[in-house]
Amino acid sequence: MTTSSTFASATLFDTALQQLGLDLAPWRGQGLAVRAPRDGAVYAQLSSHTPAQAQALIEGAHSAFLRWRATPAPVRGELVRRLGEKLRRHKEALGLLVSLEAGKLRSEGLGEVQEMIDICDFAVGLSRQLHGLTIASERPGHRMMETWHPMGVVGVISAFNFPVAVWSWNTALALVCGNAVAWKPSEKTPLCAIACHHLLQQTLDEFAAQQSPALPDGLATLLLGGREMGELLARSPRVAVLSATGSTRMGRAVAVDVAQRFGRSILELGGNNAMVVMPSADLELAARAITFAAVGTAGQRCTSLRRLIVHRDVAAPLLARLGKIYASVRVGDPLEDGVLVGPLMDGAAFAQMQSALAQAREQGGTVLGGERACEALGQDAWYARPALVRMPAQSAVVQHETFAPILYVLTCASLDEAIALQNGVPQGLSSAIFTTDLRDAERFLSSTGSDCGIANVNIGTSGAEIGGAFGGEKETGGGRESGSDAWKAYMRRATNTINYSDALPLAQGVRFDV
Repeated sequence: MTTSSTFASATLFDTALQQLGLDLAPWRGQGLAVRAPRDGAVYAQLSSHTPAQAQALIEGAHSAFLRWRATPAPVRGELVRRLGEKLRRHKEALGLLVSLEAGKLRSEGLGEVQEMIDICDFAVGLSRQLHGLTIASERPGHRMMETWHPMGVVGVISAFNFPVAVWSWNTALALVCGNAVAWKPSEKTPLCAIACHHLLQQTLDEFAAQQSPALPDGLATLLLGGREMGELLARSPRVAVLSATGSTRMGRAVAVDVAQRFGRSILELGGNNAMVVMPSADLELAARAITFAAVGTAGQRCTSLRRLIVHRDVAAPLLARLGKIYASVRVGDPLEDGVLVGPLMDGAAFAQMQSALAQAREQGGTVLGGERACEALGQDAWYARPALVRMPAQSAVVQHETFAPILYVLTCASLDEAIALQNGVPQGLSSAIFTTDLRDAERFLSSTGSDCGIANVNIGTSGAEIGGAFGGEKETGGGRESGSDAWKAYMRRATNTINYSDALPLAQGVRFDV
């Protein structure tokens, strides 16, 4: 597929939708704008659901769950396998749509769809491994075991920066675990959500035609709208699990609403990720990793590198190298070859970046870069050069996550000081250390090292694979999605005791003779 800045966004949107076989007519209306950050152009206006419509969709998902939970898990896995195959066939078109609506580089849009395919593959295998334990009983003639069962409707609230991947993490696992799904996407990327819903609905229809009994309607549903849709999911007793990705502020509200009704939440919130560079590090390798982690996706990943903690012995050569990279890195249309930094999502993101840089200067920082760029691409296209900011201390602005390509640089004199700085922020998502010293690496990964949910050695903070559980601690929310045993958050555990004897002994030696 040919993509270039010579093509208007509207033409590219049309191309992607045509290749996806998606008719927008049923979704058109007022309330949600489909916008391309690359040039600021508004492509379409879409309707939001009313609260009554959304509640009816949630009720339909619950009804579908009551039937779907009885479907054997490997059969549920077959549905997800087919979804993965459909995503493979439409990778180019869906990847372009992600790049258009989220402002990502072409390779990043394709990579996000590949992540969807990967989690489908993972979930298919998982569908035959939803196993519990057999546990030794202290009572003769008894056996204990644990079994795992579906929960109900899984609500998903996703953010604009990964408009399709996070939905797929949750949906692939939720479906193989026997649940239904109700998705509230970011109001900034509704078209990506409609496209995913369209492909899944096609898969469901094709799958249903071959099933007996028929597949239940409403198994996966889409709720378009703003904050009110998220609140409805958080407060609905029909939503057994709510997975929410977004800001810490949003997570605090969601957590309270879900907890008040004793629901279960999976929170993936703010990240203020740090990399430590020690004297033994391969500095060229570190510079490459820093650049991708800090400026990739225009600093709009939850795992983007925000803080660089450099040992003073290697600070001068590393920062000299980074200064040259930052001065030369190409900012521009994300669909053009050679561009490494695309646009910020909107004007509000640019304003937040400028506010953070002003605060950094007030707090003693020295700022390189950060100015607006590529204004010729559109008055409402918000590009900025990445900012490298030398800070005298981990001040208030450094402890706050700003969703923009800002990298705060701090120096340290020891690994102990570096770890204290790394852990000295409210967030706890991703972290990394660059070193060739085994002791430093192992210390960083130990219980006295990084306090994050992700801790890496000699790779950056971003670009996680789906095989590992994804999430973090502290104000990041504590939830885990994607790989490893994250599936357990989408199921309920039952402990079972079976008496196959003709006696009735009690545990702990209790006697109760009747």
